[in-house]
Amino acid sequence: MGELVLAAKITHVPSIWLSIQPGRHFGIRRPAELALTEIGRRARELGADTFLIADTHWMNSIGFHLNGKERHRDSYASHELPHFIHDLDYDYPGDPELAEQLRAEIVAGGQKALVHTYRDLGLEYATLVPMHFMNEDSAVRVLPIGCNIYSSIDENRRIGEALLRGIQRSERKVAFLASGSLSHAFPPNETAESLLNEVSSPLNRKIDMAVLDMWAEGRIEEFLDMLPDYNARCTGEGAMADTAMLFGLLGWRSYKGRGEQLCPYFGSTGTGQVVVDFPVPAYDKI
Repeated sequence: MGELVLAAKITHVPSIWLSIQPGRHFGIRRPAELALTEIGRRARELGADTFLIADTHWMNSIGFHLNGKERHRDSYASHELPHFIHDLDYDYPGDPELAEQLRAEIVAGGQKALVHTYRDLGLEYATLVPMHFMNEDSAVRVLPIGCNIYSSIDENRRIGEALLRGIQRSERKVAFLASGSLSHAFPPNETAESLLNEVSSPLNRKIDMAVLDMWAEGRIEEFLDMLPDYNARCTGEGAMADTAMLFGLLGWRSYKGRGEQLCPYFGSTGTGQVVVDFPVPAYDKI
């Protein structure tokens, strides 16, 4: 029987990549670097053999998609911010077997899902930036699931529940990463560069901080009640699909855990960022 061994909400912002490059931005995201590294350490300590990543930069418009390639090997440049991330070489083992198991469970739950092995289907930076810190030796398999930008919170809850069933019916120990921001309102282009370390508005910052308080205090039902409005009003990244999947995996309203924040909340080009580890509950066997 497979097992979910770790579940975390993580940042992937390109300024983390800038932070490890020589130059004037070197070290600006050091706390986030350390937090991502710690998540990787914990995953390995718990025996994880696959990172399952809800990638909010692999944005889908119809259905749910898994990158089930046997090997992820390529060089990456960001189309969005090529001056931030370019010439990023990567080479990770994939997990086609788990991808197919998860696809089957999503379909069994009444939703559409596909597994792809196309040669030109590469990884996006919401996977690549975290993997640089968590999986530097490429010892752990990598399996991204895309985020449907037209999906609902409830639909993604059901995806999360299907992912858990698939994990439990597999032979894997899985670390799930919800790779996306909190609030995600980008500033206008004219002012974007001046907000490298800021959140777009005081309101978004306050709501993000309230969310972190809810997670830390275990007020999960209260958070889930506001999640659809939070997504709509704070311009959720990838429809906040990653967050809804995360709590679907954890048990949704039945989840009683408290999130452990591993780095200070920070702004990055208008968006709110953090790393939070959620304790995995004891699940009934299926």
